[in-house]
Amino acid sequence: MRALLDSNAYSLLMRGQEQVADIVRAADELLFSAVVVGELLYGFRHGSRFEQNAADLRSFLTSAYSTFVEVGPVTADRYSRIAVSLRAKGRPIPTNDVWIAAHAMETGADLVSADSHFEHVEGIVWTPIPAT
Repeated sequence: MRALLDSNAYSLLMRGQEQVADIVRAADELLFSAVVVGELLYGFRHGSRFEQNAADLRSFLTSAYSTFVEVGPVTADRYSRIAVSLRAKGRPIPTNDVWIAAHAMETGADLVSADSHFEHVEGIVWTPIPAT
């Protein structure tokens, strides 16, 4: 299985949440969206441990266990399709989450997230995790 971690899943993993750790251990490939990295860095900058958190993230991203996924034309196309579909259903979700869903769709990865609104996104496999 390929797994793409949402920012909340990464945060829970770093706090030792066992369900996320089990998913990561079971994954054949662990993907990180550029959008998730941006969300994490934004959050780190609002905390008191930016340098440590950023260093931990860099280490994680450069490990043999993870693959960084850039935003490209295919992602942009998937983004537009997902956004239109959600709007038509009257179920819009945060813009960054549409981009993250587009990456999951493009890569065929299971999206690991505590955000329940991903259940409304057609074409992705959402692996829900508890927020705590």
